[in-house]
Amino acid sequence: MQQPIAILDSGVGGLTVVKEVMRQLPREKIIYFGDTARTPYGPRTPEEVTRFTREIVDYLIQFHPKMIVIACNTATAVALADIRSRVAIPVVGVINPGARAAVGRTKTGCVGVIGTEGTIKSGAYEQALRELSPHVQVVSEACPKFVPLVEQGNFRSIETYDVVRDSISHMRTYPIDTLILGCTHYPFLTDTISEVMGGEVNLISSADETAREISTILQDKRKLARNDQVPVHQFFCSGDPGMFKLIAQQWLGEQIELTPVVWQIPNIV
Repeated sequence: MQQPIAILDSGVGGLTVVKEVMRQLPREKIIYFGDTARTPYGPRTPEEVTRFTREIVDYLIQFHPKMIVIACNTATAVALADIRSRVAIPVVGVINPGARAAVGRTKTGCVGVIGTEGTIKSGAYEQALRELSPHVQVVSEACPKFVPLVEQGNFRSIETYDVVRDSISHMRTYPIDTLILGCTHYPFLTDTISEVMGGEVNLISSADETAREISTILQDKRKLARNDQVPVHQFFCSGDPGMFKLIAQQWLGEQIELTPVVWQIPNIV
């Protein structure tokens, strides 16, 4: 049996990583867990986020994955080291790949970061960016209203534009030329964020870079899927399966038309 890549998130945000993995590594089987019943993770304590992440990992381990991807910036910031200490397979987060991409793109040396309260409070992006480029200027902003919009499927509306404008328009007073979308939910709002920030600002989604890192690690460990068998992906969500499936089908589009998908409800919460 082909060993899957397990990808977890606080909700639908990690589907941005799933889409890139499906595109870059079409032979790989994916097991996805979206904790939609307990989203958002951003306002929660580090202890809660760590506990939730452990519970999901413990659940996913039964499928014998060859890698775990924490496709949630908040969980990456507070629980990555903990999870790595608990399992014997590679565990990948989304913060370092996003930071690397931003450092490679910025010309002004001023990088913006938007994320959940938990991610911004942790300082994880600022630390990752400064390790890569000590003189980079980092402007961070927590955007707690973004995740609920995405979880409701409200990607483009007057309400969405107003929320995004009120949350980040002040960041335009800085010489930011690169903005890290420091939550995997935020790429769903790319058009609106770009409209508010201006087309000259590069938006960095860590999904693409994370998928590259996954590919590099699996290749190094000789774990890439090498057969031509079409993988059957499994998607789990802990909350409303109807909304989750609707958003997943809308976001993944042709990717899930190319490969079979099984939708399931876990017994974790």
